[in-house]
Parts: sequence; C-alpha cells; structure tokens
Amino acid sequence: MGKFWAFLFFLVPVLGTAVFLVAIAGNQPTSEQLFPMIWERHWLPEDVSQDGHRIDSLFMFILWLTGIVFLATEFAMAWFMWRYDAKVNRDPVKFSHGSHNLEIIWTILPAATLLFIALHQMHAWAEAKIERPEGIPPTVEVTGRQFEWRIRYPGKDGKLNTADDLLTVNDLHIPVDEDIIVVLKSEDVLHSFFLPNLRVKQDAVPGMKQLVWFKAVRTGEFDIVCAEICGWGHYKMKGQLTIESREEYDEWMAELHDKVTATQARQKAPPEE
Repeated sequence: MGKFWAFLFFLVPVLGTAVFLVAIAGNQPTSEQLFPMIWERHWLPEDVSQDGHRIDSLFMFILWLTGIVFLATEFAMAWFMWRYDAKVNRDPVKFSHGSHNLEIIWTILPAATLLFIALHQMHAWAEAKIERPEGIPPTVEVTGRQFEWRIRYPGKDGKLNTADDLLTVNDLHIPVDEDIIVVLKSEDVLHSFFLPNLRVKQDAVPGMKQLVWFKAVRTGEFDIVCAEICGWGHYKMKGQLTIESREEYDEWMAELHDKVTATQARQKAPPEE
C-alpha cells in the first residue's frame, strides 16, 4: 500500500496542474488565442480600470509563487513515500535531530519573500487607498442597506446632501476616463462595496464615511456586488454599474432629474376628491 499512496500523492500535483490548464483553455474562444490570452480572464474578470493591472500582476505573482512551492512540496512528498516505503526499504534506519542551518534557511526564505511582497505592493496600495485625486469633489454617494445599494448624486448645485440631490437604487452611472470619488456609507450592518471589473473593494462600516476612487477606461455595463455576508438577502444585493461617455452621462443625469422632479411634483399635489 505504501507505493499506492506514493503514486496517489504524485497524481495530486500532476492532475491538479492539468485540470488547471484545461480549465483555462476551455475559457478561450479559439486555440490561436490560447497562449496570448491564457491568463487574461480565467482568474479575474475583464479589467476596465486605469490601475487594475497592478492588482492583477500582484495576484499572478503570488499565484506563480505558491504554485511552484506547491508542486515542489507535493513531488518531494511523493518521492519520499516511494523511496522509503517501510515494506520494501532495506536501508538501515538513521535518526537525525535536524539541521540548524536548514531551519535558518527555511525561516529566512519565507520571511524574505513576504517582505518582498509587502514592498512590491506598496505602490498599488497607495494608489488605491492613500493618493486620492486632488481638487475633485465627490462624484456620488453610495449607501449599503439590507439588501440594496442606495445611490445619491449631487444636483445642479454640484453638492451632495442638498435639496436637489438625485436618488437611485442599484443603478450607478459614471463617465469614462474621469476620476471618480465615491462617498461610501452603511445604513445598518457591515457591507463591502465591490466593483470586480474596476478592482475596487471597500468595506462599508456603519457610522463611518469612507472615500473610494478610481478611473474607468472603457464603457460598458458591469456588476456591483456586496462582498461581505450581510444577512439572509446578501446573495441578491446586486446593482449595475454603467460606464459611459460624458455626453451620455449628462443626458442620463438630465433624464434622472426630470424623473425625480416629476415624482416630487406628484407627491406634493393635493389628493383628488
């Protein structure tokens, strides 16, 4: 049975890697496009942000690093199980108290690797969390609420939380190729504002106002999801992000203003007798 288990452990990295590559190939439209696109969209959705490539490169670096370590560990384990099977091994038993130098090496190498990752990701972290675009007022306010995203746009005065604010639910529109600043809040519990295609994810904490910023570089319709389990309806807390040209955005805002104005007028009208 020792040889059987050794062979089984050998199959783990072989079959695991094979399934991994076949899954990637299955997501590609044609074989000619396989290798140029092999890593492009398998793990992550399409990136439509200005700085999302930094997040993707970090992900792929860590994936390659952990993948190599995984393969090396599994192959070494399988070889030791095969070579030193107790039923067939006739070599005399040797006892060892370990190697001090080896312990130092396998302590220093992971520590150095983690330090490198920490330093390598500093620029991406600073762009996403520290270096907010200057001189730009908030574009929109997003409030998480069980189980929807309430979205508030400034009206014609260009300021949030005034009488002419425009409100929508689960429908976020932004102009392309412009810096966007989102004021993020939560009305009840902990939510997580997640825009997968923009590589943006930020917890919405009750009692706090947080700023999130990004720049989209391609138009289209994408998902807004909650990445924090926030209750029984968490699975349906989904909205739509529409990235459009400045002209289309202004036209949509004008239509939203007309709808809000008409709704307010109906609410203020005296009831019919």
